[in-house]
Amino acid sequence: MSSAPHRIPHLRAAGVSLVVDATGDAPSVLHWGRDLGPLSDDELEALRLTAGTARLHNAPDVARRFPLLPGERHDWSGVPGLSGHRAGGATTPRPVLRHVDVVPAGAPGGSDGGGSIEFDFDDPVSGLAIRQRVALEPSGLVRLSSTITSTAAEGEAPYDLAGLVEQLPLPTRATEILDFTGKWSREREPQRTPVRDGLHAREVRRGKPGVDSPYLMAVGTAGFGARHGEVWAMHVAWSGDQRWFVERLPEGAGAASAVLGGGELVRPGELRLAAGETYSTPDVLFAWSGDGLDGVADRFHERVRADRRRPGAQPLVLNTWEAVYFDHQLPRLIDLVDRAASIGVERIVLDDGWFRGRRDDRAGLGDWQIDEGVWPEGLDPFVDRVRSHGMQFGLWFEPEMINLDSELARAHPDWVLGPEAGLGTSSRHQYVLDIAHPDAFGYLLEAVSDLVERYAIDFLKWDHNRDLMEATRRTAGGAPGVHAQTLALYALLDALRSRFPALEIESCASGGGRADLGVLARTDRVWTSDCNDPIERQRIQRWSELLLPPELLGSHVGAERSHTTHRSTDLSFRLATALFASAGIEWNITRCTDEELAALRRWGGLYKEIRSLVATGRRVHAELPDEETLLHGSVAADGSRALYVWARLGTSAPGQSGRVRMPGLDASARYRVTVRDELGETALHQGEGPEWFDAARAGGIELPGSVLVVAGVPLPTLDPAQAVVFDLVRIDG
Repeated sequence: MSSAPHRIPHLRAAGVSLVVDATGDAPSVLHWGRDLGPLSDDELEALRLTAGTARLHNAPDVARRFPLLPGERHDWSGVPGLSGHRAGGATTPRPVLRHVDVVPAGAPGGSDGGGSIEFDFDDPVSGLAIRQRVALEPSGLVRLSSTITSTAAEGEAPYDLAGLVEQLPLPTRATEILDFTGKWSREREPQRTPVRDGLHAREVRRGKPGVDSPYLMAVGTAGFGARHGEVWAMHVAWSGDQRWFVERLPEGAGAASAVLGGGELVRPGELRLAAGETYSTPDVLFAWSGDGLDGVADRFHERVRADRRRPGAQPLVLNTWEAVYFDHQLPRLIDLVDRAASIGVERIVLDDGWFRGRRDDRAGLGDWQIDEGVWPEGLDPFVDRVRSHGMQFGLWFEPEMINLDSELARAHPDWVLGPEAGLGTSSRHQYVLDIAHPDAFGYLLEAVSDLVERYAIDFLKWDHNRDLMEATRRTAGGAPGVHAQTLALYALLDALRSRFPALEIESCASGGGRADLGVLARTDRVWTSDCNDPIERQRIQRWSELLLPPELLGSHVGAERSHTTHRSTDLSFRLATALFASAGIEWNITRCTDEELAALRRWGGLYKEIRSLVATGRRVHAELPDEETLLHGSVAADGSRALYVWARLGTSAPGQSGRVRMPGLDASARYRVTVRDELGETALHQGEGPEWFDAARAGGIELPGSVLVVAGVPLPTLDPAQAVVFDLVRIDG
């Protein structure tokens, strides 16, 4: 730590510069984006002097700058960084900068390894001490967070926090917004809109990010795509209610055009800080890329992979849900396990239906004890059979939920999260358990721990199948409960990981409804969607991997006829789709033919061969004019190998693809290209493929990198719902 005065800290990492003006009471960002290179003190001062705007008619009599903690005190009429009040007074915050720490200290030219800056403010008007942290991580991501502490005297009115959000300025050339919406079984649906004057705001009031989560809010140069354009993006790393926004005022934001910001959405009365009490925001992460959306993904993937307890590839899993649903019969499940072992499955997950009273979705949630009527000998015979094949064992839970038809609800009705005036409507016949209640928390921790210990469970599928509506805590005077519920979830996951360091946990919430970097700091996998239809999955996975690396995205091969869409697809296409993810099977394979089992066995072998490449390589996406075709792949960090899939989702007007570039390769190298035939026959549309493709399919062909990545190659015209997997190995020498 250094307490020496740093007038203009300049942090550099991974091709990104962050320059902050700390010369006055309101620190501001002078530059966030492309690396400026080493700058002298004089050059940094020149950057500061050019940051002020012209003084316009009927505008403040000083040059406008956009501070890191903006408010009306700084003539900012947009979303304030901090808002709230004490009873009897509604004065706007007036923070005064008291101290700056820069870590590392930073040479005059800036530090090329990143670093962090901490700003300490006092606000005697609001009675608050504020600490704001700004860090440039080695990945090039900027991380912002803040903490406020009530400095009022004992007995004074508490400070009612209305909002504390993080914001960074955007340049004029950032003119187009990309964020996401969705619904059950169609998560991560992209939507674009131009940056306009006013507020583009997304608020999450579901108690979790939700299947319509904004997920990642990106603002870029006009028409930015997978591989081109400048992009500035943001993610709120929080698993409760959220705020996301882009705001542009006619007068701009100082020398910037607009701002990008977000944080936790705070309900009225939810956070009331008495003397000495503290609130800390979740991390808000900002990414800049000069190489389009793939460049944004590179930065997030690097950060997430560096933070994993067990980095690398995931085992091949079979989940029992779409195989047996609630019909738990031991002989049938034993047969399923034996078949799974014969095709190379490494982990079996027993899904919903194993616990007391759970014969359908109307009862049982909360009673996390084994149903002895269905399992008279406990789960022991089933788990023993799994272990006899050398496989791992996983179990489904939904700990945050409760059915009113349960022993737990009858014994502790006050543990149900809801208003004192009476519960609202159920969803999927269930309500929410107030896990911030100490006794409810303790019950869950011990109930889950008992089973993990008894069966040496390797993996928990942690589900969350409803939104938190009217989430008020009856045992806390009707206080809003989402913030407390979210912190309790984190504490519960942390406690389990502490007790069982080898335990892996998957975040599932009606599919991909809780896929954020707050929960991912405590879990090991995300269930990407309840939809295993590969046509839908190709799109869902493409956008999910913008934030999360593919090895964390659970993707299962389902039956020919999809459980969710009732659409039928060829096995080869289902296999190709699950290959570029954390792969698994969710299918009653006891009904498979010998040919289908053989295909699954070959595919499992291919997955084990290439999963390390998928788990460590860069994800790349070709830019194609036709949305019905996709070319995406994983390229080894050293360029020595790459795996691509060419997929057609539906019909399209063009009869030929033309030359398609394979992004991410070394243009100066040569590659041997083969088509992996383990997935089975692919249906070409009305004829044969290009000559080079036929050679690749027949045994392989050597091609220059310049042809593959610069000129591009014509790809075969596929029928809808078909895919081809290309394996490229660099030829050295």
